[in-house]
Amino acid sequence: MKPLPEQRGEHPKKNTESSPGEMHGEEPKTAPGNLSAGKTTTTSETEVPAQLNGLTLAHDVIDPTSQPQFDSRPPSPAPPPDAHPPRDQWGGKYEFLLSCIGYCVGLGNVWRFPYLCYRNGGGVFLIPYFIMLFFTGVPLFLMELSLGQYGAAGPITVWKCCPLLKGIGIGMLCVSTLVCLYYNVIIAWTFYYLGSSFQSPLPWSCSAISNAGLCGNGTALNGSSEKSHLSPTEVFWNERVLGVVHSQGLHDPGPVRWPLAICLLIAWVIIFLCMLKGIRSSGKVVYVTATFPYFVLIVLIIRGATLEGSLQGVAFYLTPDWERLASAQVWNDAASQIFYSLGIGVGGLLSMASYNKFDNNVIRDTLIITIGNCSTSFFAGFAIFSILGHMAWRKNVPVGKVADTGPGLAFVAYPEALALLPGSVFWSILFFLMLFMLGVDTLFGNMEGITTAVLDEFPQLRRNMKHKSLFLAALCFAFYLMGLLLITDGGIYWFTLIDSFSTSFGLIIITLFMCLGIAFFYGVNQFCQDIIDMICRCPPWCTKVLLYFKACWVFCTPFLLLFILTYIFIEMYNTSLHYGKYVFPRWGKALGVCMGATCCLQIPIWAIVAISKESGTLRDRFRKAIRPLNSWRVNNLNSEGAGERVEPERVEAPFTVNLTDMDFTAMTWENGTQA
Repeated sequence: MKPLPEQRGEHPKKNTESSPGEMHGEEPKTAPGNLSAGKTTTTSETEVPAQLNGLTLAHDVIDPTSQPQFDSRPPSPAPPPDAHPPRDQWGGKYEFLLSCIGYCVGLGNVWRFPYLCYRNGGGVFLIPYFIMLFFTGVPLFLMELSLGQYGAAGPITVWKCCPLLKGIGIGMLCVSTLVCLYYNVIIAWTFYYLGSSFQSPLPWSCSAISNAGLCGNGTALNGSSEKSHLSPTEVFWNERVLGVVHSQGLHDPGPVRWPLAICLLIAWVIIFLCMLKGIRSSGKVVYVTATFPYFVLIVLIIRGATLEGSLQGVAFYLTPDWERLASAQVWNDAASQIFYSLGIGVGGLLSMASYNKFDNNVIRDTLIITIGNCSTSFFAGFAIFSILGHMAWRKNVPVGKVADTGPGLAFVAYPEALALLPGSVFWSILFFLMLFMLGVDTLFGNMEGITTAVLDEFPQLRRNMKHKSLFLAALCFAFYLMGLLLITDGGIYWFTLIDSFSTSFGLIIITLFMCLGIAFFYGVNQFCQDIIDMICRCPPWCTKVLLYFKACWVFCTPFLLLFILTYIFIEMYNTSLHYGKYVFPRWGKALGVCMGATCCLQIPIWAIVAISKESGTLRDRFRKAIRPLNSWRVNNLNSEGAGERVEPERVEAPFTVNLTDMDFTAMTWENGTQA
């Protein structure tokens, strides 16, 4: 059957009616199923053109012994015209950039980075932080953006490039689900504080009548020494917001706190409405949500610089402690902050990049987003510690005594600092509105990772707006019901458990396998060539920068990830998990380990499934499982020059999948061609 490509070359536009797995060079110009439309021939009008797999053969095949066999062969059914409905695309490159910046710049930039910075040696922490940024964060960020943009698919479907690693996409989906489950609870807390900020005086300030006893010298409490050390903000957080004082631990969640339940419902309704039309709606929202926090940070920095004691806080923030560089804890914290801040390995970046135009410059976007995000973290530190320095000056205590980690910094230390400012109501409203914007942007990216993965696996949902809306509504409502556990009296314990283990070792393992899989299975040279193909007019500096990224993907990044992973397992075994004075029981910690293990175990499970679907020896099965599918790159053929990137030798399905015993023999075909 060697002459078949020659016949295909005579009628190139007839070969577009093929299975979804075929690589299309150009769009068909005839109606689906009408393969002979516009065909001119010398045969009689009653003669049926020869067909093979739905392909009209050339008119010079006239051998009488072979022609009846083609006449008896009905055309193969053509796929419906909307089998793969077109994907949405960003309205412009600024929508994508703002969406990624909003996704990366989140609550972690405000409360997590400043705390880690002063806990790990102040300004010295910036050294391991930027080393981890340039050798793990930026390379993995570019890998996710490039993979999503080139494949034009979500976290699961994109692994058509290497079916063996489909479990990476499933694992990303699991991580993203856990993150979405608890992240919107933070937005619910923000709503509660935002609503409370419209009271004057603020309910957590010493000016409130209910806090008169708490703001005294402590003797009025007559023996209640434990409560005498609590500030009004701590009492408001623990009793009014969380209700944690009524719970004994994980085993005692208690009733749902209905004010928080209403706030959580409002938060999910907002997320649903903003994502209802996909990136067409969320891409417009980010113009406000991604830029407003920067305005608030600038205002807070200017205001903080005018406060007494602000320089004391900034000095505490930047004072270096060079001995801390020898501690593995510092390097682990730097790496964890990079992953937490950039949102690597969760699937959100990959999904958002899949809606890019094929020729978008991913290298430029990577450098802008990553450097901008980390600069924002450093920039936010000045706004935060200038206010905390003033707070320490007012209370006459060291700065280290007024800062805390985790949600406590955002909802205890900051409200207390804001309450000390003149015009505290205005500053409080502005601050919690900023937290709301930061949280919503990050949740957009996480939810986009889930919805894109599902819509790519079930494209019929993408075609029907009603079904897509019902799916999104069901997804948001399911997250709301599961999130009710986190807003009970003991919900903060479950929140801490999920927060600690959802993005721990499981996320590191997922990104490690993603890096190794692309570098060694798919091929680092092929991946770099794919990036060059996307950047049509690749400037010289891009090709030079790719050499640096290639070295990171093969050597530096896997080594650093293994180092971080080893430290995480050692630390997880030797240290206990706690919230405040409550130490988590062993079964609770084991439950958290199971959460992380569930995410990363998807990789071997789906690798076994991929190998079992192939035939031959184990070695042959493995080789077939790491080879890209025929449908890889099919979504990019609407771009200019895409036809030149098609590799004909990989396109096998249209010429083999429908052949039967009734088909002609090779000898008959050759005779017919010679005739």
